Amino acid sequence: MNNATTREIVEKYGFHFTKSLGQNFLVDQNIVHAIVQGAEIGKEDHVVEIGPGVGTLTRELIRTAGKVTAIELDAKLIPILQEELKEADNFELIHADATKVDFEALAAGENIKLVANLPYYVTTPIITRILNDKVGFQSLTIMIQKEVAERINAVPGTKDYGALSLLVQYYCDTKIVRHVPPECFIPRPKVDSTVIRLTRLAKPRAEVADEELFFRIIRQVFNMRRKTLANNLKALGYSREYVEEVLRRAGLDEKVRGETLSVERFAQLANTIKEMGKRETEN
Repeated sequence: MNNATTREIVEKYGFHFTKSLGQNFLVDQNIVHAIVQGAEIGKEDHVVEIGPGVGTLTRELIRTAGKVTAIELDAKLIPILQEELKEADNFELIHADATKVDFEALAAGENIKLVANLPYYVTTPIITRILNDKVGFQSLTIMIQKEVAERINAVPGTKDYGALSLLVQYYCDTKIVRHVPPECFIPRPKVDSTVIRLTRLAKPRAEVADEELFFRIIRQVFNMRRKTLANNLKALGYSREYVEEVLRRAGLDEKVRGETLSVERFAQLANTIKEMGKRETEN
């Protein structure tokens, strides 16, 4: 493989960026190394890269990992990647939409490491899908908009804390790898970026009897985040008396706001509601 820069490859093939695809390619090799190091890639790893662009990060992954599978949506980039990376014998290129790829089939029983530099408009849908589909992965190291990374990494009671924070932190540990300014890309995005690593937990952070109920409560809380938790629960159709009993059993104050609850406290709340529902059915 040659070591052509991102700018050189773009110029060589006369590549034109597609605005609707939100394409911004890395040009700073220091960031490339930081992503690989932050993802803790080794020769034993099968890495799945989402959005390889012209292969700037891909080349470093190929050198470092045992196997690299790259998923690229833009048909114009496929022949560029095929040509630039043709000498790599541990590389596979898939022309597909990552929002529709069957990652479980792709992993084929392996515990893969995911690396991605995604258009910002598909970041949350892809993260959500990977987590909700319970894809077997060790970690996801991803370049995303700084504000989204701050939401993912947020703690209870802060303005950035929300449903996305809880979804990710239910399944993963989170770690900011580094912040990336706009000048590290072509074309320059209008926002700052952040590389964040999500490390999959062996089991979810809290034991939840009914995950659908757990996440329904969370969505309701952050759809009405200025309301008290009691009012959030009433909006889900529970009576005032029922809500008072739920909060009492869960050890929560009636005036508490849901945005202050940790993953574990939301789990306790959902489990209390589930248990009370069972008892009502039994009686």
